[in-house]
Amino acid sequence: MNRWNMIPLHALGQVVTGSTPKTSEADFYGGSIPFVTPGDLHGFVPIEKTERYLTQAGASKARLLPEGSVMVSCIGLLGKVGVAGRAVATNQQINSVIFGESIFPRYGFYACRTLAPELERHSTSTTLPIVNKSRFADLEIPVPPLAEQKRIAATLDQVDILRAKRRETISLLDNLTQSIFLDMFGDGEWPVAPLSRVVRDGTVVTYGIVQAGEEFPGGVPYIRTGDIKRGQILTAGLRRTDPVIASKFDRSRVLAGDIVMSIRATVGTVAPVPPDLDGANLTQGTARISPGALTQGIYLLEYLRSSKAQFWIQNQVKGATFREITLAKLRELEVPLPPMALQNIFAERMQVVLGLRNAHSAHLAALDELFESVQQRAFAGRLWDHEVT
Repeated sequence: MNRWNMIPLHALGQVVTGSTPKTSEADFYGGSIPFVTPGDLHGFVPIEKTERYLTQAGASKARLLPEGSVMVSCIGLLGKVGVAGRAVATNQQINSVIFGESIFPRYGFYACRTLAPELERHSTSTTLPIVNKSRFADLEIPVPPLAEQKRIAATLDQVDILRAKRRETISLLDNLTQSIFLDMFGDGEWPVAPLSRVVRDGTVVTYGIVQAGEEFPGGVPYIRTGDIKRGQILTAGLRRTDPVIASKFDRSRVLAGDIVMSIRATVGTVAPVPPDLDGANLTQGTARISPGALTQGIYLLEYLRSSKAQFWIQNQVKGATFREITLAKLRELEVPLPPMALQNIFAERMQVVLGLRNAHSAHLAALDELFESVQQRAFAGRLWDHEVT
């Protein structure tokens, strides 16, 4: 049982929904005010820089937020959270809370990060999950005294710093992987083929289940866009569907070694399918790419991650609020085909790097579990049961 009073967000501060000024109104863009979208929400690094900026006129249309505001994505990929490091504005996919004096800012940030399951439960659509302002404002967080809020935030900060360092190491290894890839293949003029022709015989680049239905314990796991994090599929949190439903989408059943790509929201994010997900399925927001005889799986994966491929993919994306690349367009992506002998050498070199990455990823997973445990105890008022040192 939670020791602290549960209080709705609307009673703790002002809840604001952003908006996007019309792109045709040039006076709204090119200013100095950061314009935040869900892709900018990456944790408790205060957001001060973004890809797009608004003028004062544009910010007045989108609603200017003060420094310290907590921003939560509520359309598409639900539950991403960030903090404004200066005055910012957001698009309509984000609901924000301008907390009052009863909430310590870092505590408010961590408390909002626990709302993801509630956001999913209150979403009004399965194709494009949406939690509107009123539903979001009614969500509740525990509110201990300010001194306890500061203690909780400081404790969570300790674990979060360790996680950030581990993520940084993984990022450096990913950069090394891409460096090796570019060194071996970047300057070569190889024959090319569309992605549709380099997949395994008998398969196509395809998306998955349209309507997965209610959670089915013991059923077939399926992969959503939000399940792809840091280049891997988070197997622990996968939802499951009725095997009868999954059987209707056998075309999108994945095998170990296949590649899954997000084709909605976080378009272009890719991850390999691990052995324990052999036989899983996908949702409409993800696509299966099965490496065929023309490519090594690790070569195709790293090509899809390369700046060249990602630049092409992002240029094919349609929509501002609902970002998507069509399968027809994705299948046209040209894939360079260096000699298989060279791809094999690349695969051998990658085994060493991937071994290190997997070790650091396992450590990060352990830290993630520790963080979740500490967070649960903290927000239930039981932080003193086990101290984090």
